[in-house]
Amino acid sequence: MSNALALAHVTQALALLIEANLPPDIDIAVKVEPRKPPADPPLEPTITVFLYQVTPNTSQRNNDLPARASDGTLVRRPAAALDLHYLISAYGEEAELVGQRLIGSVVRTLHEIPVLPRDIIELAGQRPHLGGSDLAEAVQRVRFTPTVMDVDETSKLWGMLHQTPYTLSVVYQAVLVLIDGRETPVPAKPVERPEVRVLPFGAPGAPVPPAASPAADGPPSEGASAPSDARVKAVAKTPAKTPAKATRGRKPAPPARAAKKTAAKSARSPQTRSAAENTDGDEDTEN
Repeated sequence: MSNALALAHVTQALALLIEANLPPDIDIAVKVEPRKPPADPPLEPTITVFLYQVTPNTSQRNNDLPARASDGTLVRRPAAALDLHYLISAYGEEAELVGQRLIGSVVRTLHEIPVLPRDIIELAGQRPHLGGSDLAEAVQRVRFTPTVMDVDETSKLWGMLHQTPYTLSVVYQAVLVLIDGRETPVPAKPVERPEVRVLPFGAPGAPVPPAASPAADGPPSEGASAPSDARVKAVAKTPAKTPAKATRGRKPAPPARAAKKTAAKSARSPQTRSAAENTDGDEDTEN
């Protein structure tokens, strides 16, 4: 974030960035000026950097509201998020295609170095009219992206420049510039007294201990928590179900009524035999 001089600082830094990266194959003196395209084309090779529009940044426009405490004191500064739109034009001898050569150099520079370097920002901040700017300390870096404009949009843009003849130009958008408010926020209060509490398990507000699994043989060891009721019921039901599963392949046992009849028959058999033997003995005696 920076102060209100950020817009002018970015324009001056962009002009210095283009001037510092002119190719060595252009053996002519080129002037790079942060100004709008002149009504009278200059005779010497010139590149103009013109800030023609400032728009709010769509992604950060809702994050610039001031944050205040319940008593109304300012906690965080409001910040305006802006995008800068630049028209970069080139002038030179048409017979030698100087303007086209200069535009090619501008496009290559901003494609290789899309983010404004910090050393260029510090160099631009040494100008007398930018002495109070703090753009170099901003966390957010300014990035340049080309803007696509058709013939209608280009004619409208140059139509706003009264009595200015058209020349070969490119349009770039600088994202993102944050401008802080002037009010100083109130610093947060320091921690007066640290408070550390130690609560045993089971106390109100204490974390719930993890359930411990019961031991396979023997009582649980010291320090282990008792198993829950649901786990005890599950363990108690398990042995009862095991014999039923083991006897699935066997034939079912005879009913209780059939077992009683079998026992009764086996109990009456000796008596019947002894009565038959007595009857046979009587018959033999009578004979």
